[in-house]
Amino acid sequence: MKMNLQELKTMKRRLFGGDKDHEGKRSKQEDWKHAQKMYGDGAAWVRSVMIGKGSFGCVFIANLNNYKSRYSLYPPVMAVKSAEVSASGSIQKEKEVMDNISGCPYVIKCFGEEITNGENGQMVYNLLLEYGSGGTLADVIKSSNGKGLPELEVRRHARSILRGLSHIHKRGYVHCDLKPQNVLLVANEGKAGGLIAKIGDLGSAKRMKQIKKNKLNNYGPCWRGTPMYLSPEALVNGVQEKPADVWAVGCIVYEMLTGKLLRYSYQDLGVNEMISRIGDGRDLFSGSSSLSAEGRSFLEKCLCRKVMCRLTANMLLKHPFLKELPDDDIDEVEESHEVFDINAITSSSLFSDDDELWLSSCSEDEDVDVTANRESMNARFHEVRRFPVRL
Repeated sequence: MKMNLQELKTMKRRLFGGDKDHEGKRSKQEDWKHAQKMYGDGAAWVRSVMIGKGSFGCVFIANLNNYKSRYSLYPPVMAVKSAEVSASGSIQKEKEVMDNISGCPYVIKCFGEEITNGENGQMVYNLLLEYGSGGTLADVIKSSNGKGLPELEVRRHARSILRGLSHIHKRGYVHCDLKPQNVLLVANEGKAGGLIAKIGDLGSAKRMKQIKKNKLNNYGPCWRGTPMYLSPEALVNGVQEKPADVWAVGCIVYEMLTGKLLRYSYQDLGVNEMISRIGDGRDLFSGSSSLSAEGRSFLEKCLCRKVMCRLTANMLLKHPFLKELPDDDIDEVEESHEVFDINAITSSSLFSDDDELWLSSCSEDEDVDVTANRESMNARFHEVRRFPVRL
């Protein structure tokens, strides 16, 4: 009896995995059913498949009881983050952040919160979020099998991430944990179709005012997030401000273009050894000969070790790498007041060595003098030319 290729693969998987593979699937199903009973359903929605699990709790797909209702405040399908009320601090913190940064089409939407009761009567806190039907950016990169994504796709996703990040920064927050796993791909309901990259998982976000307050109080260095995507100043000195998010964008774009981690040679090291190497100036990575000139330039502007040389999210949106892209056909965020031509800047004005000027020169939280702001931006571009990053 002949078997086709798919049947052979299935047989091989069964022989190789044996009963363990079957037990693993059964265990996941049992976990899901147990979680359903433990967490309960909402007033207007029913808990479905569990799609994630972490220290904060679990993430489920949720379907509306009556998805045809014209009066529903919820979409037909949502993602629901759930945890017992007594252990839901991080999810409630995320809800607070999302309330303060709402209104951007490039950040995952929050539809509200709800308390449910499990089968045993325990109270469960639920955060209702926009569902990323396209999975995460990490899933897409992994599916490239180490080859990376087409550059046009990378440029589109990079533009979306920067638009979302610019909005987050403008509202006075630092994301602190930007990585492909926290960028979700959501179906575009506009005429353009396809998938839109949106920033999610804001549970680690910090408020800029709180960061400055901690500095004044001389609190010790402390960073949040995933070491492989943290900037040198965050890992070595615990300084995690807006430039740290820009570094993470560079890591994500590099990974999309090459299919590899920026610090791929560090992935088997412990955090302490990684910090030691970066502190010694060994934060090195290899570039790819297939990168376009614009792509290489874009990465150089994100991945400057010198904090004051890194461009802001708004500046990067003007970079040639992101020019002439098709419109997403969705509501745009507010236009930036920063006006400049990235190809025409030739200012030779001096730039302070104080990295705090990164914040003061591009503050989006206060009204600033436009002329002075433009001069500081010109100075930054001049400084970037003096301290290039070699890929």
